[in-house]
Amino acid sequence: MNTRARNLETTLNRLPFGDEQQSTDIKVSSKLPPGVKSGDLYKDIIHIAWPSFVELLLTQLASMVDMMMVGGIGGKTNPELGVQALSAVGLTTQPKFLMMTAFVAMNTGVTALIARYKGRNEQENANLVLRQGLMFSCIATMLLCILGFIFARPLIIFMGSAEEAVTVLAVQYLRIQLAGFITVALTSTITAALRAVGDSKTCMVYNLVANIVNVIFNWLLIGGNLGFPCLGVAGASIATVTGQLVAFVMALTVIIRGNGFLKLELQKGFKPHKVMLGNMTGIGIPAMIEQLLMRTGMIIFAKTVASLGTTAYATHQVCMNIQALSFMTGQAFAVSATSLVGQSLGRRRTDMAQAYCSKTRNMGFMFAILLALTFAFFGGDIVSLYNKEPSIIETGGRIMLFVALLQPFQTSQFIIAGGLRGAGDTRSTAIITTITVLLVRPLFANIFIQLGFGLYGAWIALACDQLLRTVLVFTRYQSGKWKLIKIRNEKK
Repeated sequence: MNTRARNLETTLNRLPFGDEQQSTDIKVSSKLPPGVKSGDLYKDIIHIAWPSFVELLLTQLASMVDMMMVGGIGGKTNPELGVQALSAVGLTTQPKFLMMTAFVAMNTGVTALIARYKGRNEQENANLVLRQGLMFSCIATMLLCILGFIFARPLIIFMGSAEEAVTVLAVQYLRIQLAGFITVALTSTITAALRAVGDSKTCMVYNLVANIVNVIFNWLLIGGNLGFPCLGVAGASIATVTGQLVAFVMALTVIIRGNGFLKLELQKGFKPHKVMLGNMTGIGIPAMIEQLLMRTGMIIFAKTVASLGTTAYATHQVCMNIQALSFMTGQAFAVSATSLVGQSLGRRRTDMAQAYCSKTRNMGFMFAILLALTFAFFGGDIVSLYNKEPSIIETGGRIMLFVALLQPFQTSQFIIAGGLRGAGDTRSTAIITTITVLLVRPLFANIFIQLGFGLYGAWIALACDQLLRTVLVFTRYQSGKWKLIKIRNEKK
């Protein structure tokens, strides 16, 4: 066994396959199997989570630096330009994420299936899923890019842009992003596959390099340093696309060479495979519906906030960007939960699936408390790094208290939902998203803003959404029904 293959081994690999009774038992004992200790599980979780955490953390830090540089356009002499730039970039966020829905959702199917095939040691089927996922992402993204490029301006205006200067900047930024969208889609599919087998370290490496490239080109192109043109917001977008291209080249090189379990065999082609596409869509379509509903709710929410004016929306965008940093803990541990739960169910070990999810949640909770304290005590200082406008710093500092309060609930929710997706239980998460993001958040935001709470009202609504979502996700997990989800297992 080579070094790459050994790095993918977990405690699960030394346990025998479970029998049919174990694979259908909803109520599994909380006791660990003989010879397995809690420390063994924590090692497996950390092995997958730490590269994901570093990767996601650095990615978000690069995004924050990006936003800080954008917010610094105009400098102290004309901070209003920075406010317009922040608002412009913020207006592109939801349309961009909406167009990512197709391949992000199908990648949920890629992760769940490959994790199961890894648990069953079915390498041929896992590689078939990889090829089918890349084929789907490529086709879907090309169609979305064309539509997005054509309708970029109407999308930005629909998002609530009221100033022509902001609209022009936002359209420019979005169209440049779309030019590099296909590399983002294909890289995300490769990342989903690698994480499914527990190889999060490789993903960390190529995304780390991409972030460094992004930050360097930000410095060169936003302000026009070392003889490069001063492109402002457009420069920030070009820098992001350049970094994404570098990540794609590195990811493609890795997967063609093989990582010990996965290998992209180009000679086998990308012909549609009915059974595997059926498995992928069975998991991916509910995830796509979830993503569409979530993005619809987020767009309604963002439009409601945008109605408060450019400065309020810029403040909101800064706080959302900082909150995204707090997602990193939950998302990193969710990667562990998704991979290990999927592999456990593939091995018919529902006891291990439950144990891995429980231990992952415990670890995530401790990190969430540290983040909560950081945001509570230093929130205003962090906000000030984006823009020196006093009103933005004051309001943003108070909103960071909401962000701090949500940390433990938000992190637990991410991890449990990651476990559910690893099991292929995407329908329940779609229903929960419908209730919380599409209905609760926009409705409550509109009510609280109308009552005169302003931007604070929007964040009260966001808190209500997160708290209710945590309760519903935990209730679904406790039911144990996710352990009974099956996939069709047919070889190529």
